[in-house]
Amino acid sequence: MASSETIKGTELRHHSVRANGILQHYVTAGAGEPVVLLHGFAQTWREWRRDIMPALARDYTVIAPDMRGVGDTERPVDGYEKQVMAEDLHALLAHLGTGPVMLAGHDFGAAVAYAYAAAHRDDVRKLAIMEMIMPGFGYEQAMQVPFATDGLGRAVWHLFFHDAPEIADALISGRERLYLDWFHRHFAYNPTAVPVEDLDEYERAYAAPGGLRALNYYRTHFIDAEHNRESAKQPLTIPVLALGGEGFLGPIVEQGMAALATNVEGQIIPECGHWVADEQPEYIISALQKFFAA
Repeated sequence: MASSETIKGTELRHHSVRANGILQHYVTAGAGEPVVLLHGFAQTWREWRRDIMPALARDYTVIAPDMRGVGDTERPVDGYEKQVMAEDLHALLAHLGTGPVMLAGHDFGAAVAYAYAAAHRDDVRKLAIMEMIMPGFGYEQAMQVPFATDGLGRAVWHLFFHDAPEIADALISGRERLYLDWFHRHFAYNPTAVPVEDLDEYERAYAAPGGLRALNYYRTHFIDAEHNRESAKQPLTIPVLALGGEGFLGPIVEQGMAALATNVEGQIIPECGHWVADEQPEYIISALQKFFAA
């Protein structure tokens, strides 16, 4: 049975369904054309909860799943290739009967969003990519020595560490809050942007049994790169919005997507690090509303 909560006068409805072989948790709000929001690593669907969902729900039916391995969706040991995760979404949307959607993703949610748009070209009307470089099209360049740096000159070291099976999980286990909080502080322009109650929820999600299987989002990047290079042979023709935080990826998001799509609009979010929905929610709301309505 679905439960609900009310945020800023908007009812957010929680659901679960078994689709593509896993039990998926997702949250819906509003009414109208369907908009799908996909979260990234270190977060869950909740990154959209406080500001983005209530604003978009005034005009759209907003759907925000917990992706495979995270939050209240099941955490299988495998299936973290982005093509597989795209099929998780395809099965969920088939269950909901949405028809073509407008799709937005942040971090690895953006990688899944691109994989979905490439595999199901008639099912996506517009695609928004936030703070992600796609494997095969810039991701590997961030795995260099010396470490690549973000827009504020901070070393991006974790791609190597997360790529190491077993040892990374063992060292993080029992220290999930310390570890996740480090990212939310250090890869932000505003290190206090993510609320404590959200940090509590992320700790619950990633400290749960199997919660660190989300590290597998990173460990499939070689396979994901092969898939993306194959998909890029037929570039996307739908409108694509590429958003990068001034203090993290900046113009790199647009540069990477320009190799994957023919109709790309890039924007740099001022005074923003990696956590775009928390650091600059009004910018994200305005950008998505204009993009979807255009």
